Amino acid sequence: MRQFDGKELIIASHNAGKVREIGRLLEPFGVEVKSAGDMGLVEPEETESTFAGNARIKAHAAAKATGLPALSDDSGLSVDALDGAPGVYTADWAETPDGRDFKMAMKKVWTRCEKIGAPEPRIARFHCLLCLAWPDGHDEVFDGIVEGHLVWPIRGENGFGFDPMFQPLDETETFGEMEPERKHGMSHRADAFAKLVAGCFGG
Repeated sequence: MRQFDGKELIIASHNAGKVREIGRLLEPFGVEVKSAGDMGLVEPEETESTFAGNARIKAHAAAKATGLPALSDDSGLSVDALDGAPGVYTADWAETPDGRDFKMAMKKVWTRCEKIGAPEPRIARFHCLLCLAWPDGHDEVFDGIVEGHLVWPIRGENGFGFDPMFQPLDETETFGEMEPERKHGMSHRADAFAKLVAGCFGG
């Protein structure tokens, strides 16, 4: 497995919440982090049907465009009662003509569960795939997961995306209610990040 030995790393995302969360996780390693948004990079089209495939598209596009290693994250919410949806298409469920509306997306998920009479607890999980890509085309991929269930009405103003409707297993708060440090200690992203650190940062 290739070690990361550079001083600069591009986070291949235009999602401010995701960039902030990954940036905090990288702080202990003294790496200068810039996002694809900071660099003015165009968001590549995510055409794959898996988290790993889309993570690779984003990381390699940013690495090629900047000549620097790039770290991408493709993540999403999978609901058992909806046969794993929204899954890879999690962000698409929030798309509107005026940008992404995750309150609308959360309502859409809950409404679909109600429509089919899905029993409670409505089991769900967050997936995270991290891809660290180098300009020469090499990459390393790491996966993370956190199990939980959906809640309604949504709770909490912290986090981003579907966090206010997701309560992790054995917890009483949603990700939207948790302080960032607490969420970072148990999230799907933290799980994948721990594997990334062990594999590429000498963990």
